[in-house]
Amino acid sequence: MSEGDTGVKQAMARAKNVRIAPRKVRVVADLIRGKDVQEALALLGFTRKRASEVVGKVVKSAAANAENNLELDPDRLYVSQAFVDAGPTLKRWHPRQRGQAFEIKKRSSHVTVVVRERERR
Repeated sequence: MSEGDTGVKQAMARAKNVRIAPRKVRVVADLIRGKDVQEALALLGFTRKRASEVVGKVVKSAAANAENNLELDPDRLYVSQAFVDAGPTLKRWHPRQRGQAFEIKKRSSHVTVVVRERERR
């Protein structure tokens, strides 16, 4: 919810510690980057990935932040940035043969979406 380097207003929303591996969420985030908010939400509604629900919530939140806090036009909003960072990894142990223990890494993600208003043509 700040102005970028060019003075353009932008709103941001972030979901932290989402219990889905980052590489799985990045597939969904790549689908919506650069799209209008309404188009992105429609696309996420028909995407058969567990991460699409999480990314959809973050897009809705960023759009609401832009509309309510910065008073931007909701019809002209688009997803300017969508990226996924790795969150904390839960380390669990799984018993194996001959007394061995194998490590299981349960990865989590931080999802960030930035929306901006398109310029008038």
